[in-house]
Amino acid sequence: MTTQAELPLGHQERVLTPREAAARILRSRGLRYLAGVLALAAAYYGAAKLGQSLRYTASVAAIWPPAGVGIAALYLWGLRWWPGVLVGELVVNGELLVDEYSLPLGSLLGQQAGNMAEIVVGAVLLRRLIGSRAALDRAERVGGLLVALGIATAVSATAGTTSMLAGGVIDGSEALTFWRTWWLADTSGALVVLPLALAWIPEPAAAWRRIRTWEGTFMIAAAVGLGVLAFSIDGPVAYLAFPALIWAAFRFGTTGATLAIVITAGVAVGFTAHEAGPFSKQPIDLRTLSTQVYIAVAALATLFLSALVTERERSAAELAEVRRREDDRAMKERHRIARDLHDSVSQALFSTVLHTRTAQNMLKREGPTPSAPLEESLDAIGELTRDAQSEMRALIFELGHDAVEDGLVAALTRHASGIRTRHGLEIEVEGPERLALSPRAQTELFRIGREALANIVKHAGASKASVHVEARSGRVLVEVRDDGSGFDSAARHPGHFGLESMRSRAAELGGVLTISSTPGAGTVVRVEANADTEGGSDGV
Repeated sequence: MTTQAELPLGHQERVLTPREAAARILRSRGLRYLAGVLALAAAYYGAAKLGQSLRYTASVAAIWPPAGVGIAALYLWGLRWWPGVLVGELVVNGELLVDEYSLPLGSLLGQQAGNMAEIVVGAVLLRRLIGSRAALDRAERVGGLLVALGIATAVSATAGTTSMLAGGVIDGSEALTFWRTWWLADTSGALVVLPLALAWIPEPAAAWRRIRTWEGTFMIAAAVGLGVLAFSIDGPVAYLAFPALIWAAFRFGTTGATLAIVITAGVAVGFTAHEAGPFSKQPIDLRTLSTQVYIAVAALATLFLSALVTERERSAAELAEVRRREDDRAMKERHRIARDLHDSVSQALFSTVLHTRTAQNMLKREGPTPSAPLEESLDAIGELTRDAQSEMRALIFELGHDAVEDGLVAALTRHASGIRTRHGLEIEVEGPERLALSPRAQTELFRIGREALANIVKHAGASKASVHVEARSGRVLVEVRDDGSGFDSAARHPGHFGLESMRSRAAELGGVLTISSTPGAGTVVRVEANADTEGGSDGV
């Protein structure tokens, strides 16, 4: 590497002073800022021309998209970009000065001041009511958006109406209708443009990925097709477009909902401006009002619906995360209990076995005819202690390990083998080796099966039993049968904790537990639950 000092004298770059370096940075930032201002001015002007191109007469525009463009820019990137809105306003109003329907200069200045106030007030209120760069993923945020826009557009409508009255453009009898038309035009335009900007501008790539699917393509086609159909007919069928809006809100959240709103509003205004559709036959005032109310209702209904759907999805995700954390805490607690049992109760049982053997050996050394009752009692104590020790080892192993780590059927088979060894009950287990079930679902189903087998051992007096596991189209079935004494399954069994435990576990999986039993004819415990799949494998 050649350093600055090693370069020939004529080729050495002069080291900048701190003041010069700061000036260069300021010039660079100034150029970027100027480019941003000009880009915003161009976007504002383009939105204004779009609104003017779709006006119903020379002076009546159903919606005014620049309101949404300006508020979105100042809300997302800061109030320092207001000169871009001002430049765009100056260009638009400059064209109006030379238009054949030119307005008085004072009226134009009042209109421009109102529009600038609308943009600034809307951005400030939006930041206060919903926060900085917030998504419209909550109903209260959509409500905050509506309040902010309602107040901001009222400022513009009031300033514009006042300036038109002062300039003699309208008279007092027209003021209320003029104000309403202005306010609804700005509000409708902002409801179409601003939510789209909030949903797409912060993360455009993620928004595009969500829409760039076959279903997204069909949704867009449905929004266009239903909108065109609704406004190709003169009858009152404008709301045929709503199924596409509902589809977009449910399946694509605010990303798809805002895009569908833009499509629906564009079709409605475009067709009506070209004398087509159910609103076109109405007088100009009612035509404008019908279009504005239609767009506002469609936008607000879709935005609130998408927000509620997003809230539901977020609540489900949070609940799943809470359950995962609870499962993790439960597993840690199980491991702790296993360690405590190993260090205390298990050791005590082991010591009891040793002391029992010592007592038996001492009794045998006393003479050839030890006390038969005492020897039998010691034998019974030793046997019971060894059984308790075996049960404790099994419990410690289960608490310290994931019972279904090698699958539900394998866990049930292992548990049945232990019952066969301890109690001599023949249990047949059948089912696929692997199921596409989440660990939580497998654990709950295993516990249901274990409880059912425990009831057979304790109460049924059965000679054999069977466990059948089956998966079918998103559902999983676990069935436990026995040939025991049975019971009256129609009767209530208050206080039977085992049955209630099985029913509650099945309910947590979105399933139902049924018990079929007749005295002397055995019992069938059947649980069918959601598969709750994770990843693909055999079975479900």
